[in-house]
Amino acid sequence: SLKDMMTCFSGIPLDKVSTSMTINATASTLLSLYIATGESQGVTSSALRGTTQNDILKEYIARNTYIYPPRPSMRLIGDMIEYCSKKVQQWYPISISGYHMREAGCNAVQEVAFTIANGIEYIETCIARGLKIDDFAPRLSFFFCCTNEFLEEVAKFRVARRIYAKILKERFHAHDPKSIHLRFHVQTSGESLTAQQPDNNIVRVAIQSMAAVLGGAQSLHTNSKDEALALPTEAAVKIALRTQQIVAHESGITKTVDPLAGSYYVEHLTDEIEDQVNKYLKKIDRMGGSLAGIERGFFQSEIRQNAYRLKQEIDKGERIIVGVNKFADTVEAKQDLLRIDNSIEVKQTTSLKELRNTRDNKKVEDILSKMKSASEKEENLMPYIINAVKSYATLGEISNTFREVFGIYQPKETF
Repeated sequence: SLKDMMTCFSGIPLDKVSTSMTINATASTLLSLYIATGESQGVTSSALRGTTQNDILKEYIARNTYIYPPRPSMRLIGDMIEYCSKKVQQWYPISISGYHMREAGCNAVQEVAFTIANGIEYIETCIARGLKIDDFAPRLSFFFCCTNEFLEEVAKFRVARRIYAKILKERFHAHDPKSIHLRFHVQTSGESLTAQQPDNNIVRVAIQSMAAVLGGAQSLHTNSKDEALALPTEAAVKIALRTQQIVAHESGITKTVDPLAGSYYVEHLTDEIEDQVNKYLKKIDRMGGSLAGIERGFFQSEIRQNAYRLKQEIDKGERIIVGVNKFADTVEAKQDLLRIDNSIEVKQTTSLKELRNTRDNKKVEDILSKMKSASEKEENLMPYIINAVKSYATLGEISNTFREVFGIYQPKETF
């Protein structure tokens, strides 16, 4: 509820920070909570800075934390991008994500192709609403994974920038130079980390972070060595932080743009990956775009087949994982793991009950009823959601109201 968001940001002036939220199906509600929290501090929505992930297409493809069917979900995203372009102009309303698809088992080519295909779907959704490309494209951002295939990963990022710029210029006729910039965040691969010999993961993360920087990442998250076992300890998080600080301040690789340009092998890989990505994009276009591909189970099937192939290679020893299928220890050292205090859940549940007993429930019901009526029409839902959170309607209540209109998504079984 708004009470929780205000507690979370108590003492933090929202016009002085940039906040990133990894939230998707309920992103419109979380942004509304943030806007309302800003207003409680006297901060206008135009002064708010940050990012919401808000990429629902990759949820249907790989991550599976969706609620509603794809088309009403795309409506909510369109509402949010349109609202931000007019009212929250410094906000990045979406971070189009290849990370989760890569972690689910796709390869480098598929990661770039599927991410850009999803980006095209979002752009076309906004244009269909009457938005001009240069009104919203400068606030689109992307999120990629970085694995252990060092040079392939560097080339992958180069391809993503090249293809995206070409599509924005030639297909969507963007004129603002900022519209064609591929702004992307990179996180090192959690899937590549092993529970066995977790100290080896420090090296894996260092390799991946260097590839991300050499590939042109604008921001970077380095995973902690113990994330294959549990949520990371403070000590493990500190090592991960120091890893990217050493890369940034001691390696020298940040001194020039695209430092591996001209390498015969990197250029060969870049051209090869670009060719394969373009073949995928043409195939997706022919089937009607990402939404049609999701409804057909195309992406899900492609990823599962590649994940199965990778698992077979590891099981057969064709793909070496140090400490797992080669150079393994007979006895594993005991690890200090983070333990979560479950009393936090009880405290939050009690707080929620108190909120429902003290707020104006009649007002909440009236506002949710108006929001439901608006969702049955073609109105932008953001103003209704903002009013709902200001009345202390909860995230669950808002989501349930939309469920009554949009329904719940039931995916097809694919392989």
